[in-house]
Amino acid sequence: MQALDILKKYWGYNTFRLKQEEVINSVLKSKDTLALLPTSGGKSICFQVPALMKDGICLVISPLISLMEDQIKYLKSKGIKSVSISSSMSNNDIQTALTNCLYGGIKFLYLSPEKLRDQSVKEKINQMNVNLIAVDEAHCISNWGHNFRPSYRLISEIRDTKKNIPILALTATANKSVVDDIQNNLNFKGKNLIKSTFLRENLSYVAINCNSKKKTLLNLLNKFKSSVIIYVSSRKESNEIALFLKNKNISSTSYHAGI
Repeated sequence: MQALDILKKYWGYNTFRLKQEEVINSVLKSKDTLALLPTSGGKSICFQVPALMKDGICLVISPLISLMEDQIKYLKSKGIKSVSISSSMSNNDIQTALTNCLYGGIKFLYLSPEKLRDQSVKEKINQMNVNLIAVDEAHCISNWGHNFRPSYRLISEIRDTKKNIPILALTATANKSVVDDIQNNLNFKGKNLIKSTFLRENLSYVAINCNSKKKTLLNLLNKFKSSVIIYVSSRKESNEIALFLKNKNISSTSYHAGI
């Protein structure tokens, strides 16, 4: 099946978005590739489609368990065999998942960069027929990027045993220093950046100087009939703003990492 056939079959789309097809074609040519696409730009399709076109399994290195679980749930709903290993699993469960990757027709193995450091995990991966290594949230590699994860800087060691397997690094946020750092640290065989536009024509930005944020907030909310998301800098402030709005007879609730 061709890339567009895979897209139609599993995602129901008739065309690719942004730079997706260019990234996929680069991967299919076995080129190390850094894809810089905006949030909600469909980065996962860039590795899932080419991995489904090739024999073997795709390693997906991701920093977030919740993100892994969401993608695996979707893939399984489409009949695509996928597993993840994480710190919340017992050693027996991890070994069972890795064995299934060897003999159970698994197409995607999701794991954190920290799990990639586990010797027993590395030994099993060495035995796998890997067709692609996808590094999600690749800016975590860089000291200059936010959410730096030291284990990300050791991902390139996998190339010692998977020398001819292409790496696809994906991120929605990277300046020039971070772009260079990602490619250098992953030992790209050649510089290869594919970047999409970050212009969102449906969004506008307005900065307002004000003496009272809460008064200005109330004035703004009274102008909108739709739902509104208010971003603040702390859990405490999210709770305080939600309570403030409730006291002003505006239906509201708070959401943060502690929930």
